[in-house]
Amino acid sequence: MTPVLEVKQLTKRFGSQIAVNEVSFSVLPGQVFGILGPNGSGKTTTLSMVLSLLEPHGGHIQLFGSDDLLAGRKKLGVTLETAGFLPAYNGEKNLKMAALTKGVPLTEVEGALKKVDLWEARKKKFKSYSYGMKQRLAIASALLGNPEVLILDEPTNGLDPHGIIDVRNLIIKLSQEGKTIIVASHLLSEMEKVCTDYVILTKGKLIKQGKLSDILNEYPSLEEAFIQLTKA
Repeated sequence: MTPVLEVKQLTKRFGSQIAVNEVSFSVLPGQVFGILGPNGSGKTTTLSMVLSLLEPHGGHIQLFGSDDLLAGRKKLGVTLETAGFLPAYNGEKNLKMAALTKGVPLTEVEGALKKVDLWEARKKKFKSYSYGMKQRLAIASALLGNPEVLILDEPTNGLDPHGIIDVRNLIIKLSQEGKTIIVASHLLSEMEKVCTDYVILTKGKLIKQGKLSDILNEYPSLEEAFIQLTKA
């Protein structure tokens, strides 16, 4: 099976600091793949290199078995933040603007809003949305164009418990519909509920990877695994 994403010996430096240190992993179709670790561990930097937002200092990236990253990125739906939405516009209008920017038919907007359970709130202004609703609108935007792979960077960051549950259930739903999902998060206990596979990063280094079911046979939880693996 050809990986949807493969990185080999990926390295990134900022001055004298090594932010990502020779990281290697692959993501297969159908996985909910967690890139896990505390803030500052290199998760977002790794994704930024995959998306060509940052240039690596070393290593190699392939998307869908190809070195043509530009072509591969067209098959990705990405949400890094919600800052691209206009506060005074409602959810539907914001998503229509996103569709126009992507060159996606406006007919997709209704389906995307329904998929993230925002159809009933489509006429509410973005500034009135809860943070969880804003996150779900960002995921709806990422779904436009029916990408093969979704990349979600800290999708539950800053959410209250209800918002976390909403995003968790959405990830599970999208996975059940056949989407491959790559999630970067520092909330190990939450990712334990959704991921099928994982890598754990700390200080830019990969310290553990594999199937979630395997690590839970070794440790009581992902959090406990991280604590044990990072002991001085």
